[in-house]
Amino acid sequence: MVTLKQLAEQLNVSVSTVSKALNGSYEISDETIKRVKELADMMNYRPNKMALSLKHSKTFTIGVIVPDILNHFFAKVLYGIEQEATELGYNIITCLSNESFDKEVNSLEFLANGSVDGFILAMAEETQVLEKSEHFDTILNQKFPMVMFDRVNDSIACDKVIIDDFNAAYNATTHLLKEGRRKIVLLTGIDELSVGKLRVKGYEKALKDFSGYTAEPFVLKVNTIETANTEIGALFDEEDDIDGILGIDNSTGVMALINAQKRNINVPKDMSIIGFSASNVLPFTDPKLSTVSQNAIKMGKKAVNILVEKLKVEEEAPIKTHMVETKLILRGTTL
Repeated sequence: MVTLKQLAEQLNVSVSTVSKALNGSYEISDETIKRVKELADMMNYRPNKMALSLKHSKTFTIGVIVPDILNHFFAKVLYGIEQEATELGYNIITCLSNESFDKEVNSLEFLANGSVDGFILAMAEETQVLEKSEHFDTILNQKFPMVMFDRVNDSIACDKVIIDDFNAAYNATTHLLKEGRRKIVLLTGIDELSVGKLRVKGYEKALKDFSGYTAEPFVLKVNTIETANTEIGALFDEEDDIDGILGIDNSTGVMALINAQKRNINVPKDMSIIGFSASNVLPFTDPKLSTVSQNAIKMGKKAVNILVEKLKVEEEAPIKTHMVETKLILRGTTL
């Protein structure tokens, strides 16, 4: 394996100069940095991560806690995290909370025992329902930097990466209103989560702001994935004047389309449907489902960049909430 000393001998410079050049130090000229990096690439130099860890008391590993790996949104965020971490020379250790408060606490305690330098996580559903945050405060008090994404708690003093859930739902609802839809129903299976509450508020505000819309807001909260299809079917049977649907979680938009087709409702002539998800099934329905894209991979990469920057500096940097843009993608279920 090529060492720093061998690179230094080839270039006739000190080992310290080579090390600083590889790390882009301001003390080293651009020309020297270029020479060192070109030789390192040519000789296939790889840093000794064990030695670096011992020297700097760092593991160069990030702890990632996600609520549900079967949820395609979280899978895509994790993909973005892994890609960017690898690019920046970090490994990741991933734990699943499976929406459990206790598992989330246990995962934090396990990873904080010298395994990782910092954390990227989305809160478990049970944690948000119970409004628990003491375990996060404990980790932060131990001086572990933390970045929360998607499901966050504003009272926790850490950086956060989110989308503008309120405006994403507001804009999707406004599109349905501009189509001339007169009775728009919002479907949700995430009403207890912070993101779900913001999306409901965005939907309600869009209805209120739109001149001429007379129907009351109609939010159907489905209980579980297993019962959602039946509940949505019952809604269609009982409310035969629905002409717009906004599904704000991973599956209700798809279920609404299936139920509409079972009842020979012409989509999008008689009913428009918009989903809200990074789910990989949405573009492959027939007709293809219009949806709000959450840019999950970009969210994951952004979280890594923020955390790594925190790890590079000794002093505490200001805490920020970072917004990742969404995009309303119109396909075959809207006009």
